[in-house]
Amino acid sequence: MNPWLTVVGMGDDGPGGLAPAARAVVEQAGVVVGGQRHLDLLGPGERECIPWPKPFGALNDTLERLRDRAVCVLATGDPTCYGVGSILVGRLGPDAVRIIPAPSAFSLACARLGWAAQDVQTLSLHGRPLELLHPFVQPGVRLLALSANADTPGEVARLLRERSYGASRLTVLSHLGGEKERLHAATAASYRASDAVANLNTLAIECVADAGARLIPRSPGLADELFEHDGQLTKREVRAMALAALAPIPGQLLWDIGAGCGSLGIEWMRTHPACRAIAVEPDAGRVAMIAANSAALGTPGLEVVHGRAVQALEGLPAPDAIFVGGGITEPGLLEHCWSTLEPGGRLVANVVSLEGEAVLGQWQRSHGGSLTRIAISRCEPLGRFRGWRPMMPVTQLAATRGVAARRNR
Repeated sequence: MNPWLTVVGMGDDGPGGLAPAARAVVEQAGVVVGGQRHLDLLGPGERECIPWPKPFGALNDTLERLRDRAVCVLATGDPTCYGVGSILVGRLGPDAVRIIPAPSAFSLACARLGWAAQDVQTLSLHGRPLELLHPFVQPGVRLLALSANADTPGEVARLLRERSYGASRLTVLSHLGGEKERLHAATAASYRASDAVANLNTLAIECVADAGARLIPRSPGLADELFEHDGQLTKREVRAMALAALAPIPGQLLWDIGAGCGSLGIEWMRTHPACRAIAVEPDAGRVAMIAANSAALGTPGLEVVHGRAVQALEGLPAPDAIFVGGGITEPGLLEHCWSTLEPGGRLVANVVSLEGEAVLGQWQRSHGGSLTRIAISRCEPLGRFRGWRPMMPVTQLAATRGVAARRNR
């Protein structure tokens, strides 16, 4: 291993805070690449200084032209924590890149607040949608978020108030580790913009639910009324059973075919921040609902494809799991889905029609898997009394490719 590029993490205290090994790399570099803030902290020298290219995607070409020189890339804190270090390793390979980290903003914030790092949840809102915060907002949870700028804490406070978490405690930590370090604390309900908040800040949140706040857990089976829909909704009990069969795993990709209002894909992504999903839906009105629901429930990264399967599936990234909630009678759909899955991939399909049951029965007879009839009744008012109102029974197919399955008889 002979890396030609070194990424050095630097705190807000500048080069004076660097460890000896990191300082030596910077001093011996012929070229230093970094943000203008990093270069200003570094000060004058004989080295060539190159600010981040615009657009940032041009960084690869910039670095490739410098391969024959001693190149140092400056980053903030730990370059592997939502930083450029991981990006460069992904693009250039681990043999080309050496990383020397400094304490991350999260480590510094925990140290300042006395929080146990292993009990804190972290995310970045820098260049990312604010709605990513929604699944993390739970009573008693401690969060650390990298802010986009000085406006981010106010935007987060507004989101918390709208979620009835106005009592949550916010601490804005600006310029962590530097001479200009400042802390600004308030509740979400009382937060106001302050000169004590810099563009370079980390936001600490202690989530406190107001009296009567509605809890939105990350466990499968969210209440139906949380979704905007036109009736095309997989009901919560059936949805929870489908997600159990789909078995979400961090980092894996789901195809949600005939997505309706997007409830399956959204709940799949809520199980873990690394879960990904693509919702395929032919109805334009429902496509708009999917976008609204994914933003409101904290999965703005849900990809939506407007089109009808099987045609709309062409060219999509290969999935790890597939849910078919509509279009089951489309010729060749199940066969296409099954052939797309790698060994270990899961296929789950729900139907309510006799025609759909016939398709599932024939497919299961040939390929295996399990068939389950799901009959749910809910207690509802019946005049002066109460009674059970049944929902339409759902037939569910669940199969795992490459794993022997016991067939229903």
